[in-house]
Amino acid sequence: MERKWWQEEIVYQIYPKSFYDSNHDGIGDLNGIRKKLKYLKDLNVTMLWICPIFKSPMDDNGYDISDYFALAPEFGTMEDLKCLIDEAKEMGIKIILDLVINHTSDEHAWFQQAIANKDSKYRNYYIFKEGKEVPNNWRSIFGGSVWEKVEGEDTYYFHTFGKKQPDLNWENKEVREALYAMVNQWLEFGIAGFRVDAITFIKKDQSYASIEADGVDGLAKCTKTCRNQEGIKDFLLELKERCFDKYDCMSVAEAPGIAYDDLDDFISKDGFFSMIFDFKAADLDVASGSEWFKRLPWKISDLRTKLMEYQMAVQKIGWAANFIENHDQPRSTTKYLLAHERNKEAVKTLASMYLCLRGTPYIYQGQELGMVNFQRSRIEEFNDISSIDQYYRAMQEGCSKEEALHYINLRSRDNSRTPFPWNATRYGGFSEHTPWLSMSEEYPTINVEEQMQDEDSVLSFYKKILHFRQNSKYRECLIYGDIAFLESDEEIIAYERKTKKDCLQCFFNFSDQGKEETLLHASCKVVFQTQDKVEIKDKVLKLKPFQTVILKVEEQ
Repeated sequence: MERKWWQEEIVYQIYPKSFYDSNHDGIGDLNGIRKKLKYLKDLNVTMLWICPIFKSPMDDNGYDISDYFALAPEFGTMEDLKCLIDEAKEMGIKIILDLVINHTSDEHAWFQQAIANKDSKYRNYYIFKEGKEVPNNWRSIFGGSVWEKVEGEDTYYFHTFGKKQPDLNWENKEVREALYAMVNQWLEFGIAGFRVDAITFIKKDQSYASIEADGVDGLAKCTKTCRNQEGIKDFLLELKERCFDKYDCMSVAEAPGIAYDDLDDFISKDGFFSMIFDFKAADLDVASGSEWFKRLPWKISDLRTKLMEYQMAVQKIGWAANFIENHDQPRSTTKYLLAHERNKEAVKTLASMYLCLRGTPYIYQGQELGMVNFQRSRIEEFNDISSIDQYYRAMQEGCSKEEALHYINLRSRDNSRTPFPWNATRYGGFSEHTPWLSMSEEYPTINVEEQMQDEDSVLSFYKKILHFRQNSKYRECLIYGDIAFLESDEEIIAYERKTKKDCLQCFFNFSDQGKEETLLHASCKVVFQTQDKVEIKDKVLKLKPFQTVILKVEEQ
């Protein structure tokens, strides 16, 4: 495919509320990010994705925007943001922001005017239905009906997510024009692009008819009627042409539910976005990404299959966005490594495996430390509205309180949103004030200060492998090389990265036992490994427990 600048980026996602609190009010802020730019530069990061910083009542932690052109005061000012962009640019770091255009906050001026006056043009900026009964049986992503009654009227408004997040009416051209103007204004401001939130929900089934219930609440998932609906591609093409095409920007879409057969429309040379996130590997432990209490057994071979299917499908068409953590996911250590979540060698192999895939890597704050899930003992300790909904839904579906709490601890979005641990002091050096959300550990044993002093730490390893990917003689192969998965033991993920010049074979042992793999080539040289010694004899590679080995094939 045609090469683009964003294919060479290393993206680091920041949840600003929890990264670093510079003014000690318990909430992270933009100046806190500025203070930590050197840390990010030393990590070999080249781009920051900053989660929503816009004015918001914070019902969904910023994904409920009340003003697209103002910042939430707890994060700082426009001047603070401009300084952050400029200082990061001087260090070779670009910045992208979250673009939330499926919905606004119910405190946005548009919605306030729509509620205040049913004859206002803003009533058509959102989705309202008149009637004495709830219009249909669709369930919102955060539980309960997608419909909320307007006080004093026989009218309901639509919300895919929380009731304080009314959906915008994309069928209204005036809405789309207003959104495009906003997007272009931010690109003019100097950001490098957007992570586009929940974009596959902007088109609804216009019949608004009830469908067969799929839960004891008598409701049905709105993903069946509000995600990837017929006609959405017209909206996405218009967004691309009116905004993204005008700038040499990067766009990465949160686009769950996209069939691989449709990838061409989304990420080809003329696709809607630079790349999209795929959630099949991220949700391999649950029967549905939206129902945490429906657990599935899985093996490393299942993870390998999901990664392979995605990588091979994308390679034919465009570019991948690779991740194992984000603000909506639990910690990858706990999810994928289970009982070995604190085993440094296991964490390093998990990191190696996904950082060497074909595509742009995304690292979520704290992932580079090997952070693990917390263990909360009461539902009152959770902040995330999705976690609270899942807890009560689990019990409604027949789980005990203990079972429900167990499932929420495993999957809660709060796991990744806890304050970042900079040192082992109280509140982890994040703040001198009680944080907005409780730490994973009040005096964290996993923290930056200790790992910076340890050459064998997870943090030191992330620096090492990112440097290897970005700056070694195999850079071209690791970034642009084709990928092909290799036959291997079911507890090993193995693949090949290849250009005309180089061929690298990568082996990742996810077992706590030693393993042997027969090599396809007699002449191979070790170019990267975790742990000291690599043994190859008679074309047999002997892998230690949780070891990564990357070989250069000498004769192709």
